[in-house]
Amino acid sequence: MTSRKTLYLANPYGFSEGQREGPLDELVRALEAVGAEVWEPFARNNQVDRAAPGWAYRIGQADLRDVRNADGLFAVVNGCPPDEGVMVELGMAIAWRKPVFLFRDDFRRSTDSEVYPLNLMLFTGLPETGWENFWYRSVREIADPHKALVRWLREQPA
Repeated sequence: MTSRKTLYLANPYGFSEGQREGPLDELVRALEAVGAEVWEPFARNNQVDRAAPGWAYRIGQADLRDVRNADGLFAVVNGCPPDEGVMVELGMAIAWRKPVFLFRDDFRRSTDSEVYPLNLMLFTGLPETGWENFWYRSVREIADPHKALVRWLREQPA
């Protein structure tokens, strides 16, 4: 029996109860439905006593370990600019040469390039041609068998 690939879900949704119960739950379900073992940082690493000294450091270190140990990273890059914590996690994943997948259902553009819809540095972990296969604009697209995530989970060439 093969184990499922682990996918760190870099996202800002855990800061809001409404977003945890809405878009975050929906994303987790969609990613699990295509076969990923989802590592959602708010569920995994935020059960700490925020009154205890050092709580923020412990959360940051736990998230760093999860990004390092996960097989890949799925980043929610909504916002103009996207959430700074997600950007740090994405940068670590790119530096560690992990497969990265970008999700943005926000229609606004925040870019310095005519090619990419966001800052060009967010795309440095994607291939030069075919990067669109790693870019998701809706939860529905996550299950698309022709896009990179499903192909990676099934160990097919992206």
